[in-house]
Amino acid sequence: MKGLGAVLTLATCAGGGLVHAQGVPTASDSSLTWKGVTLYGIVDIGLQYQTHGTPISDYFPAGSAEPIQKNSNHSVFGVTPSNLSQSRIGLAGNEPIWGDFAGVFRLETFFNPQSGELSDGLKSLALMNGRSLAYQTTNVDTSVAGQAFAGNAYAGLSSATFGTLTFGRHTTPLADGISKYDPTGASQAFSLIGFSGTTAGGGDTEDRRLDQSAKYTLKYDWLHLGGLYQFSGARGSTNTAIQATIGAEFAGLSVDAYYAKKYNAVAAATLNAEQVSGLPTLCATSVTPPANPSGANCYSPSNALAGTVSDNTTGAIMALYALPTGSLGTLTFYGGWEHIKFANPNNPYDPGQLIIGGYVLAYVNNAAYDKEKILQVYWGGLKWTVLPDLDLIVDYNGYHQNSFATGKHAGCTTNVASQCSGTENTISFVVDYRLSKRFDGYVGTFYSTVNDGLANDFLNTNTLATTIGIRFKF
Repeated sequence: MKGLGAVLTLATCAGGGLVHAQGVPTASDSSLTWKGVTLYGIVDIGLQYQTHGTPISDYFPAGSAEPIQKNSNHSVFGVTPSNLSQSRIGLAGNEPIWGDFAGVFRLETFFNPQSGELSDGLKSLALMNGRSLAYQTTNVDTSVAGQAFAGNAYAGLSSATFGTLTFGRHTTPLADGISKYDPTGASQAFSLIGFSGTTAGGGDTEDRRLDQSAKYTLKYDWLHLGGLYQFSGARGSTNTAIQATIGAEFAGLSVDAYYAKKYNAVAAATLNAEQVSGLPTLCATSVTPPANPSGANCYSPSNALAGTVSDNTTGAIMALYALPTGSLGTLTFYGGWEHIKFANPNNPYDPGQLIIGGYVLAYVNNAAYDKEKILQVYWGGLKWTVLPDLDLIVDYNGYHQNSFATGKHAGCTTNVASQCSGTENTISFVVDYRLSKRFDGYVGTFYSTVNDGLANDFLNTNTLATTIGIRFKF
């Protein structure tokens, strides 16, 4: 039990203090802990009906795209994975060294229970290369790209007095904050900021989790601090990142402020038919053409993608307040605001750039933000724990994008171009009932709509997704 307690302390610090969302075993359950190593996991699966969607993917971590997407074009009914929590299996370890210091590690594998496949959002993109919107299945960029350990993969030292310092692949402090301060726990089926890593990634979803990084967390009485630095793997600032957070807790109130800077953030996308047909010619002219599986010096449509590259700067503030209401249970209020600035990269990428999961950028846009793009994200909601095992949740999320178009569309406010100003708004209602310590059932509905620039080239501008499911945690 002492070893398990230390493991849970690490997981709470590294996971933003949200044990429920991260899926780590509770301190009262030591059945899967042996000599300081804990095996834990989540299997989350359900049935979903969506008014405007695309066929469910075997690879994309959420299966379907609950928020409206460009290719959402018809009703969909099927089995969806990881609706409230990402399905995973993990190991967390703790080995006491001296005093209150311990060596710690954590490894997490993400999978899609409806298909048995490793979660791989970038594969969902590559499989749609060359297809028109009307004939695509769900495909969305993500930080989960088929890695053996797509969640956390790190090792380091932990101390209750001096904090926790680890090295490896980490969920960022900003993403930890989204999990903590979203009333659904950053669920993929019922929250825009949970489904889309734009907010948690400081502009681009691939940066929700960062490789080659060092992360530090410290909680001292009412104060908590955190920081992360991503190394480039070489000299220079290209592909580096820095994040910092400071916050406080007092009498049911918790508040955190965040700063993040990411160089060479990548937003990956599918190739259109013209780009696919141009791959052989592109191979002959690329600065660093990769080898495809056959060994030829050429791009393969199975792993080649298009990408927009930017340097992103983010600031955010998030808060929650738990209000006891006696016999009526506990009401917890949540809210947050984030400001993200997108600028052209100081160090542009060339075609042939390798990105996460071994995928390759065949076509690169380093000049998408001649005028800086500003995205503001805001959210609010509440969780009412009516009974100890019953939660009722309401969650609202919104995006507002400035007009960053130049030339003939400068200052535009319609859907004529994706660079025009625009908004996206979502609202969800969720009921979650814990049938036992490890097993719960849930039902919820999620509505999203887009307008103006954020609706450019969309086949539909709104959708309603209703999901019922079960979740087993161990």
